[in-house]
Amino acid sequence: MNITTTPPKDAASNATAAPRQVRLGLIGADIGPSRSPAMHEAEGRAQGLAVSYQLIDMTARGVGVEGLPGLLTEAEAAGFAGVNVTHPCKQAVIPWLDELSEDARALGAVNTVLFRDGKRIGHNTDWYGFSEAFRRGMARAPLSRVVQIGAGGAGSAVAYGALKLGVAQLSLVDVDQARAEALAAKLGGIFGASRVSAAARSDDVVPMADGLINATPIGMEAYPGMPLDEALLRPDLWVAEVVYFPLDTALLQAARAIGSRTVDGGGMAVFQAAEAFRLFTGVTPDAERMLAAFAAMQPAGHE
Repeated sequence: MNITTTPPKDAASNATAAPRQVRLGLIGADIGPSRSPAMHEAEGRAQGLAVSYQLIDMTARGVGVEGLPGLLTEAEAAGFAGVNVTHPCKQAVIPWLDELSEDARALGAVNTVLFRDGKRIGHNTDWYGFSEAFRRGMARAPLSRVVQIGAGGAGSAVAYGALKLGVAQLSLVDVDQARAEALAAKLGGIFGASRVSAAARSDDVVPMADGLINATPIGMEAYPGMPLDEALLRPDLWVAEVVYFPLDTALLQAARAIGSRTVDGGGMAVFQAAEAFRLFTGVTPDAERMLAAFAAMQPAGHE
């Protein structure tokens, strides 16, 4: 019997057709437990892509936002297709970008940066992530009056998403009232001044609200606690969380204990990642598969 050492033509073709390499990363502080690498790499494998997703932890590097320009340059020089950015970089990154998408420009916040043809292009997928997760997890929730605590980088995207969902009156509360007022003015210019305002204290607006959104880091492992007085919670007040490390925050536990409807931050994390994956790779991901993969992971992560 003759044995040939020359592979058939189709086998040879398959052997040389290596998966497309896609290098990605996440820049932020205290991001060690992030689920982003696992989510992007798993979906990459399912799509026939060799995705490598690296954490660029500013805390581990010993730098603050002043180190952001150097980290962007490092990732770009290493051939990354792009990076996600998270706390505290979502607004600080803008001066270092060449272009902004329409949503990122409207929000003044970026969580996804593409490196394309020598340019850095900023996008925001957080607002979509929040609105899609809310639609799925809080169907038919009343949207007449909603209070959002937190008006920073994530907060601006979440507020934008909430108004797109149809919130009639959104009250913004932040430890920096000037920041809440600035965001209210910005979003009022887009959606109408009557639909969004700043409030000095949660106590002034939560008692009349249908729902509450936490868009602060309070509740994260690094920032334990609750963003408001627990006594303000009511059974008829729905509660939406942005934090997903831990997935079950103190706020959600307290709200559930008195019978409130709740939605955790996991859905936002998955849907913002799915849209970022599409932007990075040009391939539409399977969001349901990404949700299942996220649910199967051990508790972790930022963005």
